[in-house]
Amino acid sequence: MIKDTLDYIEMYTDNYQPEIGIVLGSGLGELADEYNEISIPYSKIPHFAKSTVQGHKGQLVFARIENKKVVMMQGRNHFYEGHTMQEITYPIKVMKALGVKTIILTNAAGAINKSFRPGDLMIITDHINFMGANPLVGANDETLGTRFPDMSEIYNKELIKIIDKTARMWQIDVKHGVYIASSGPSYETPAEIRMARYMGADAAGMSTVPEAIVANYCGMKVIGISCISNYASGISSKKLSHDEVIETTNNVKAKFKKLILKILQNI
Repeated sequence: MIKDTLDYIEMYTDNYQPEIGIVLGSGLGELADEYNEISIPYSKIPHFAKSTVQGHKGQLVFARIENKKVVMMQGRNHFYEGHTMQEITYPIKVMKALGVKTIILTNAAGAINKSFRPGDLMIITDHINFMGANPLVGANDETLGTRFPDMSEIYNKELIKIIDKTARMWQIDVKHGVYIASSGPSYETPAEIRMARYMGADAAGMSTVPEAIVANYCGMKVIGISCISNYASGISSKKLSHDEVIETTNNVKAKFKKLILKILQNI
């Protein structure tokens, strides 16, 4: 499958070998639009699932940014769309096969930590998989990774230090926290958010964790960044909606884009 996918992609890219991969979450696709050199819709790529979520364009974009060769997923596929764990993480394996060594995973998330506010950017330091499934279930491909991969440092600590230094230098406020992923598509209940807070979670979402697991399994260095788009259920009296997620991520996209660009300069 991966060979089929690579053969098709290389028809457009002429053996382009990106070193950094970026997964752009809800409302955060402007970076790909601005730097787009080559774009391929998921619907045309063999074995790629098609994204159906508002705010997700659904294409693979190749570009040179800050003198780095980059491949970006402009939108991702989600477990709640009916895709399998293997389908939603397949593009991560393809990125590895393309030559990606470091991957930046972004998402929109709800604040569980009461000190966080919509519009904050949170560097993910660890995660909790509350999705009820693991993308590594099934036959293992030893060419990609070991059967029982270590998960004690999924989010690379040295890269987090670089991000912190970069953010301070450019006066970009970043938080640190633990991200918890549930399957969705319904938002969590107030009781579930209280449970997540007791478990040590700072932000809640419906993505990223499967991709991070597979990227770590494949030997890639992982960076995770959440755009805090709203308060999680029960943290405020306001009801949750996807429109609020899109509105907040659109408002913060300039700060988000600046952080990504400065990270690319320094890693």
